[in-house]
Amino acid sequence: MKPTLLVLAAGMGSRYGSLKQMDGLGPSGETIIDYSIYDAIRSGFGKIVFVIRHSFEEDFKKIYNAERFGGRVAVEYVFQELEYLPDGYKVPEGREKPWGTNHAVMMAADVIHEPFAVINGDDFYGAESFRAMAEFLRDAEGRKGQYSMIGYRLENTLSEFGGVSRGVCSVDGKGNLKTITERFQIARRGGKVSHVVDERPYELNPASPVSMNFWGFTPDYFEWSAKLFKKFLDEPSTRTNLKAEFFIPYVVDYLIASGKAVFRVIECDAKWFGVTYKEDRPYVVERLEKLVAEGRYPSNLWALKH
Repeated sequence: MKPTLLVLAAGMGSRYGSLKQMDGLGPSGETIIDYSIYDAIRSGFGKIVFVIRHSFEEDFKKIYNAERFGGRVAVEYVFQELEYLPDGYKVPEGREKPWGTNHAVMMAADVIHEPFAVINGDDFYGAESFRAMAEFLRDAEGRKGQYSMIGYRLENTLSEFGGVSRGVCSVDGKGNLKTITERFQIARRGGKVSHVVDERPYELNPASPVSMNFWGFTPDYFEWSAKLFKKFLDEPSTRTNLKAEFFIPYVVDYLIASGKAVFRVIECDAKWFGVTYKEDRPYVVERLEKLVAEGRYPSNLWALKH
């Protein structure tokens, strides 16, 4: 059975100023999602599942559908909304913030029954990462509690426009994830890579693996997510903090600490880039043009057979 790609595309683009998952950035108007799907199809993924919002469903489906991809891959849609909670729970008064990335993953539980990968819709991950993840997932059929994460070299994920936040990973001798530590304001300073704490820079190893939210799971992950989401909702901090989010690392940390699962870190030399702010757009356009000029992608992704 071919693995599935779950694309988290429900963000509203508040910092970007528009729905960036539908912004044409490639030479023929391709979006970053187009490049991810192109790489996924070439790597052997058989189905794409989009997590979106009802508010832009019609516009999204006009762009992303099986016809666009030439029927080469099956396409399904699921929806993430604030009120989609377990029975007996309700949205806290005044809550407007979405519930986070792992809540988005949970929305696909009824349509994914095979090993699957999770990516952000506004990040460019590189063809190498999809090939590596597809290989892992093909071998994961029928297993439980054996997951994976693409680990990018920190130096390949920095921005030319200022500091970034990254989940810096520690890995054990077997290549499995031990911890993810969030570091802030990471940038090149004086020829070195460092992060900032209390206005002081601290050096980081530029080769350190970091998480860019590219995960590999088997369907049993949905069961853990459902259990831990209730735990998250019951926490006093969740009830009082109207911006608390149920992120994927919340579940990952629990599963590792409790010994319920292992996460293989698949180290990758691919260069990541993405669009967070509108100022990122020209840089991303330039990077995509360069990849096309180097022959890594056709100038029109969906005009060619692959």
